[in-house]
Order: sequence, then structure tokens, then C-alpha cells
Amino acid sequence: MKATIVTLPGDGIGVEVVAEGVKVLQAVAEKYNHTFTFEKHLLGACAIDATGMPLPDETLTACQQAGAVLLGAVGDPKYDDPSLPVRPEFGLMALRKELELYANLRPVHVYSALLDASPLRPELTKGVDLLVVRELTGGIYFGQRREATDKDLTAYDTMVYISDEVRRIAHLAFQLARQRRSHVTSVDKANILASSRLWRRIVTEVAEEYPDVTFETLLVDAATMHLLRRPSDFDVIVTTNLFGDILSDEASMLAGSMGLLPSASLGAGSFGLYEPIHGAGYDITGKGIANPLATILSVAMLLRHSLKLEEEAAAIEQAVETALKQGYRTADISGPATTTVGTEQMGDAVIAALAP
Repeated sequence: MKATIVTLPGDGIGVEVVAEGVKVLQAVAEKYNHTFTFEKHLLGACAIDATGMPLPDETLTACQQAGAVLLGAVGDPKYDDPSLPVRPEFGLMALRKELELYANLRPVHVYSALLDASPLRPELTKGVDLLVVRELTGGIYFGQRREATDKDLTAYDTMVYISDEVRRIAHLAFQLARQRRSHVTSVDKANILASSRLWRRIVTEVAEEYPDVTFETLLVDAATMHLLRRPSDFDVIVTTNLFGDILSDEASMLAGSMGLLPSASLGAGSFGLYEPIHGAGYDITGKGIANPLATILSVAMLLRHSLKLEEEAAAIEQAVETALKQGYRTADISGPATTTVGTEQMGDAVIAALAP
């Protein structure tokens, strides 16, 4: 296979972890006789610094023409002031919108070798294997808003959903559940929010088209509790943009670290944008200690969803599990009787496990 992959290392540790993701893709290409061409472009704070825009036109065009996109992270402390008119995060949100990527998939898998890495007891996290399906282009992040001013300290954000947005993400969630354990949990706040009442109504209607899939609804406050009380009961969680953002970060602690969780942002076709769920990590940038496994697992999702290379994707996931069983750990997941390694060394360990 031949494919062009755009890389957007972005900011902070994004540059370091994307480098390891590219290394793994190159190893896969060599092992399975594929040809991957890489194009690197700017997004986020580095793009603002270079061009004044968080999403330059050149970057958007390159992404539109690629087979898939591998992203690192965006963000910089100098742009943390929320009142700034241009911020790194705006580039990522605009990219998702322009590419019509409406579904964000965030799998959470607890590896047996890392049962002690989670702050939860091992008997709670054992067997956890869930998928958060987050609606990505609607909701409160894209609704009408007003910023407060010095003269009028009133601000608001509007959570807006239309039925078609809810319907398409619900169908995807049920289709993915059929490939897993056939259980969908829809999370909303229907007891309070009008938009959530529409969400629940539409998802429930869609559920009737999938009689082979077990369906339940949970209020978001109950869902946050049950994710910690009985996480292994969940299979596919489908929810709104805001709730999905929060719940998937909470769920990352089941695995032990945000450095372990990949994600895929998908649209109607095979094209996708793939990224670790963690941020730019400026406190550890340049130290060579960032965990690249979330990015490497995002590479596996890229191969599976965009390039339709299931064997190669599964091989990467198995190589990650092998490296962990061999005791390799970055600092965020290190523990007794393990070997603490840096970013590059962890990437090398995965490639070595992939080689046979």
C-alpha cells in the first residue's frame, strides 16, 4: 500500500511523541512492504508564532489531500489567557470542523501488566476495555457565546444540537458496539438540559434499529461515579462533545496515565485525524521522558480505520502489550521491578517487539 500521512507535531511534547509514532509507521512499512510518505506541517502555538494563525491554509490543504493525519498536541503557556483572540486550541477545533470530523473515538484498555498503575484497586480495573464515542463538532464548544467585558460581567455558552448530529453519532456508536460486546451506554443530562432531552430521544430512536445491542442511558453525574465503581461493565459510551471530553479524561486514570490513551477523529469516509488525548506537557518538554504509547496506539487506529490495515494495527497493539510485559515503563507509569526508559527508548522497545 502507498499512503500519504500528514504529521502535525504541534507543540511541547507533541514533537517528541509524534517522532516515535513515525518511527513505528516506518517499521510497519518495512515489515509489511508498504510505502508511507510523510508531510510535516504547522498547527497550534508553533503555527501562531510562524504565521499568526493557529491553522494555516497550507496545513488545512495538506490535510484535505492526505490519507490520514497524525497529530501530537497543541498549547503553550504563553497563550493560556482565555481572553486572547487567537489561541492554539482554536486551530485544532477549526481543523476538526473543516475536515468534517464529527466522531471522536477514545478507547480505554487496561493492560494486565499495568493493573497497579491505576489509582483504583486492581480488582476494579481488571478487564476494563471500553470505548468513548464523543460527538465532536456540535454542542457547547460550537454554540453561540458571549464573553464578559469589564463593563458587563455576563457571559454565556450555548449547547446546541440538531437531530441529524445526534443521529449520525448514535448510529456509529451502535455499529462499533456490534464489533465489540454489543452494549451501548448513552450519557446525557436529560433531567436538566433541553439539548440532552433531544439527545436522549434521538439516541433511543436509533437504538430501536439495533435490537441485538443492549442499550441504556445514564445521567452524566451518575456515569462519572459508575466509571469508578464498575468500569468493567462499560462497553461503548456515546455522549456529547463536552461530556465526552470530561469522561474520557476521567477514564484515562483507569489505565494509569493519559500517556496511554489514543484517539481517532473520524468523518463520513475513511479519512481520520489521530492523536494522543494528552496535552502539550510543557513541564516535561525536552526532557525525553514523555510517554509515546498513546501516540503509537493512535498509529494503530490510523492503520485500522483510515488505511484498513487490520493485521498491522493489531501487531502494533500486541507489540505495545509485549513491551509492557517486558517491564519497560516511562516515568508516568513506572513501578517496582520495572525498567524506566525515555521516550525514544520506549518507541524502540515497541519496534523491537514488532520485529519478529
